[in-house]
Amino acid sequence: MKPANLFPMFLKLSARPCLVVGAGTIAESKIASLLDAGGQVRVVAPEATPQVRSWAQSNAIEWHQRPFHPNDLEGMFLVVAATSSTELQERIFEEAGRRGVLCNIVDVPHLCDFYYPAVVQRGALQIAISTAGQSPALAQRLRKQLEEQFGPEYEEWLAHLGAARDKLFSSKLDPEERKRLLHQDASEEAFEAFRRNRRLSKRSG
Repeated sequence: MKPANLFPMFLKLSARPCLVVGAGTIAESKIASLLDAGGQVRVVAPEATPQVRSWAQSNAIEWHQRPFHPNDLEGMFLVVAATSSTELQERIFEEAGRRGVLCNIVDVPHLCDFYYPAVVQRGALQIAISTAGQSPALAQRLRKQLEEQFGPEYEEWLAHLGAARDKLFSSKLDPEERKRLLHQDASEEAFEAFRRNRRLSKRSG
């Protein structure tokens, strides 16, 4: 079956209510990513890993130590379910759809409104790779290649570009000249010059 065309976007989750059903090792990694993005995480599961219990004890998450109930979806922005029960997976997906809640059933592509991409992160720079659930292994291989191509220095360079951009927008430059300078700052040549200066400053330091 031909995979659906996906709409790629980077989503702001800050203060949005997110539900995770399950609290095992796989769910733990999903909870961590939601917390990193600032989501307000509620977990529903009879048992939990030590890390999930620790998050609950420190009030980083809200943990309901019981099985899932459809009412858990009320007011949620999205739900992620990491459970081995096919019946429960289908029930969560159906109930989420009825309530207009975005749903991801881990490792079950046809029960997903969205996928977790493989991500390369260098500070504010994020490069996300998706295969629409067809080959997570390929996505992981491409991620490793991109991590080599876009090294840690990109985090520092992007911060430099952000500061330069703020400075240009606070000036009274002609818009076309500003655009030219922004593209010049982000060029490969500018990056190589930045890397050379970075190496020299480290040696002299």
